[in-house]
Amino acid sequence: MRAAILREAHQAIDVADVTIADPIGHEVLIRTAAAGVCHSDLHFQQGLYTCPMPAVLGHESAGIVEAVGPEVTYVKPGDHVITCLSVFCGHCRYCTTGRPNLCEDRESTQRKETDSPRLSQDGDELFQFANLASYAEQLLVHEHAVCKIREEMPLDKAALIGCGVTTGVGAALNTADVKPGSTVAVFGCGGIGLSAVQGARIAAAGRVVAVDTITSKLQLAKQLGATDLVNARDGDPVEQIMDLTGGNGVAYSFEAVGLKETAEQAFGVIERGGTATIIGMIPEGVKIEITGQDILGERKLQGSSMGSNRFRVDMPNYVEMYLRGQLLLDEMISHHIALDDINEACEALLVGEVARQVIVFDM
Repeated sequence: MRAAILREAHQAIDVADVTIADPIGHEVLIRTAAAGVCHSDLHFQQGLYTCPMPAVLGHESAGIVEAVGPEVTYVKPGDHVITCLSVFCGHCRYCTTGRPNLCEDRESTQRKETDSPRLSQDGDELFQFANLASYAEQLLVHEHAVCKIREEMPLDKAALIGCGVTTGVGAALNTADVKPGSTVAVFGCGGIGLSAVQGARIAAAGRVVAVDTITSKLQLAKQLGATDLVNARDGDPVEQIMDLTGGNGVAYSFEAVGLKETAEQAFGVIERGGTATIIGMIPEGVKIEITGQDILGERKLQGSSMGSNRFRVDMPNYVEMYLRGQLLLDEMISHHIALDDINEACEALLVGEVARQVIVFDM
């Protein structure tokens, strides 16, 4: 099969032929239908985060099961599935207390060192990014990394649920538990930020302020549920949001950019007793600074890991929301592209004009 391989940080991604193993044990072989191009992968290409290399990137995908290992009980060939990087072991303290997104034994879902690798090239093992490696024509994953969905769900839209939607909508509905009528600010209107905007709308927030520096993305945020738009190029976004709220600030804020500055701004706009939730991947080693005085006002700063998901519950719900017209996904797709366009897609992410680009594998 063909796959997109990152061989070194700061280098172009190489699309080449790769060998994928047959499924064993609890593994599922999937024919990839679509994969979203997420900024998180770009962090590794840019060296802001590290992983073993060479690596097959990608972590937001949907497809159709082709074959299963002898111990698989959850899916069968022909099933439509969404993958999720929150693969869970099912037996650790987090899994058994209802927080599988924080699973601490994902290692147990991988192959043993004595097994042949899932992915290889010319006999050399390739790292399977996020236990998925979605930028490939096929996926070989543990059954605890997939969620079965209705066949009526278009797979290019379903792919978005694999990461961006589950992360952003989940941050609003699960992690922060946004209350009806409340005020919300979302910093960053990429795929995850736009999903957080939608999560706030679905939660019936009274006011949703979207913050970005690109007008087209702000307009899309308005289409998806934002009531107010703040262009950070027009001045300090904290001051702009304070002006919009009569100096009160917001009850909930979400940072979906992954920068120290925007994380501190997200904290700076919350009211006394408010909650700032960091969704973005702030580079390794970077510290966020807040004042002790603000903490005394019962303001809270928290992180969100993949929208605090229980993905086999959440993802079918998001599918139903889409099919009912409550969750808008068509509008979030900027372009459908081919796997060979992956480097151009990464460049478009750096420029920042796109929401979500989706690789479609029958192109």
